[in-house]
Amino acid sequence: MSATGRRTVPRFGHGSRVPGWDQAVDLTKDPATIPDPATTPVAPGLKETIEAAMAKYPDRRSAAIPALHAAQEVHGWCSPQAIDEVASVMQLTPAYLTAVATFYDMFSTVPKPPNDVYVCTNISCSLLGADEFFAAMLDAAEGDPDVDVRSFECLGACDIAPMASVNGEYVGPLDLDDAARIVEDLRAGRAVLEHKQLRYRRTADPEVAEEETDFGPPDPETTEMADTAGLGPEGDPEASE
Repeated sequence: MSATGRRTVPRFGHGSRVPGWDQAVDLTKDPATIPDPATTPVAPGLKETIEAAMAKYPDRRSAAIPALHAAQEVHGWCSPQAIDEVASVMQLTPAYLTAVATFYDMFSTVPKPPNDVYVCTNISCSLLGADEFFAAMLDAAEGDPDVDVRSFECLGACDIAPMASVNGEYVGPLDLDDAARIVEDLRAGRAVLEHKQLRYRRTADPEVAEEETDFGPPDPETTEMADTAGLGPEGDPEASE
């Protein structure tokens, strides 16, 4: 506990919340090679998922993150086998994919529980009680082998602070009682804190009617679109003068 009475966020010996930064590169290993697709079995359906992801980008390497997500979903973690399968499909070295997998917190290169609860502990959430919620979440999931609770630097949802990501579902604002409810929902296999999911949060746009239920993107055929600078099709009138 800290001097303020809050449970401190655990850090590794090297000072970071992320493991691995203190591990030196092993220069004795053989040069990395790309696994041969002809001799590398790939889990059913994974090859098609990865190829569909690669088709969305001009550079196949841009699909590394969705490909690793798909492999982790199939294997439960980014195991050496999972990394090799992705590498063989994407025709990249396992080292390239391992570098990606070890950089991002949402990937695990060691076996992990199937359910991920990431509690945002960055400034907005922390000021609104995230540290206390993180402690409550750890207590609620203690001893449960199927729930992995971790702090996260920022999940980019300050408007629902304090918040968490539960298996990719954003929920918030959270109070201490929600910690036990999250674990109960996960154990029961039901939607987690459905009444607090970001996807069901109503828009703040005052022009939206109360009875509106469709919050999808506007129809480009019937909606006048502006560019990223907020200008209409005619451009900036002042610039043309």
